[in-house]
Amino acid sequence: MLMHASAIPDADQLRTRAERIRATGILGRSALMQRLFDFLIECSLAGRAPKEIEVAVDALGRGPDFDVTQDAMVRVYIHKLRRKLEEYYAGPGARDSQRLTIPKGEYRFALEAVTAPVPAVLAAPLAAPAAPRRKWLLGALAASLVLNAVIAAVIWLRSAAPPDEFQDVRRSPVWAKLLDDDRSIFVVVGDYYIFGETDESSEVKRLVREFAINSPQDLERYLKQHPESADRYLDLELAYLPTSSAFALRNLMPLLGSANKRVRMVTTSQLNPGVIKSAHIVYVGYLSGLGMLGDLVFAGSRFSVGDTFDELVDRATQTRYISQAALPPRDDAKYHDYGYFATFAGPSGNQIVVIAGTRDLALMQTAEALTSAKSLTALSKSVSDAPEFEALYEVYGMDRLNLDGKLLLSSKLDSANIWMSDAR
Repeated sequence: MLMHASAIPDADQLRTRAERIRATGILGRSALMQRLFDFLIECSLAGRAPKEIEVAVDALGRGPDFDVTQDAMVRVYIHKLRRKLEEYYAGPGARDSQRLTIPKGEYRFALEAVTAPVPAVLAAPLAAPAAPRRKWLLGALAASLVLNAVIAAVIWLRSAAPPDEFQDVRRSPVWAKLLDDDRSIFVVVGDYYIFGETDESSEVKRLVREFAINSPQDLERYLKQHPESADRYLDLELAYLPTSSAFALRNLMPLLGSANKRVRMVTTSQLNPGVIKSAHIVYVGYLSGLGMLGDLVFAGSRFSVGDTFDELVDRATQTRYISQAALPPRDDAKYHDYGYFATFAGPSGNQIVVIAGTRDLALMQTAEALTSAKSLTALSKSVSDAPEFEALYEVYGMDRLNLDGKLLLSSKLDSANIWMSDAR
């Protein structure tokens, strides 16, 4: 495919192409990306190429003292915008006769006309050059299918489960405060941010999970500190959930749905302090996925996280509870994992419930225990019906299947420390 670029693009054509791109939503939800796109369109219509500092100040909202030699923010966002355009022309814009591009080393748009268009009968093979992207596209598709499957299962279970089945469970002190009022319930699922690593041709070759980078904002901060990686790491707007979250939700959602009240599902990365302050919250996921909820819980807990989130340390006895689930799996070996539960009041009388595990086995078993009337009765008795408490479960499994579990200990939470401590 041969193209030639127009130094000063035709204004009407430029506007038309820009509107088509905006209408597809390919630019994503980032306000900065939208502003950058619009700013470059305006500059291109005016026939000028702005300097890097102009882009930083006028498009990305930085101050006039912004140092482009020390901060690669502009280059990072230009790189992202180029990738957005590539996605557009590999998909909905594949047959466009003219394409918007950003020339190397410049901050403006050019229109590239396709001088040797591929005949219509050969249009299908145009997808071939996009093959290097298939790995991360498959990852995105898989993540989307998992989340959609969870939501579909939740809807089906809520409609299929007989309400009376949960009568005794709903009366438990653990759940009564969440289900007997008109507050919304937010089911918060622990998720993990992943980003792409590109090769010399700027194609995504690998998905990366970096413990210190847990959001697009974290990635942006990292790239500011490491500008040499700006052309290597790319935000793909992807996250993943542990598979055990789906099994845990299978147990929990029929119970929550039986209350006939508003139940919303969000991920940890979408949670904000306003929700924590006003709504009931039920967290479901790994201990490592608690996010801001983790700071609150462990501020009033008798436990602390050990060297990794596969280990909890009892501050009172210095006993260390280390999950064996992180070890290489052996199909014939029985191993143990640890589940964690906590319930405490929020700042406005709302209730916060945490159902977590160091790994999959523990999360699944803990969700089962917290939806069993028998297990809930034993748990409430162990803390003399205290309104705010935590519990640790030891779970046994084999070949990634939870076989059995037992309540190891329970303890009252120091709820005052949760909301007043500087540990948050």
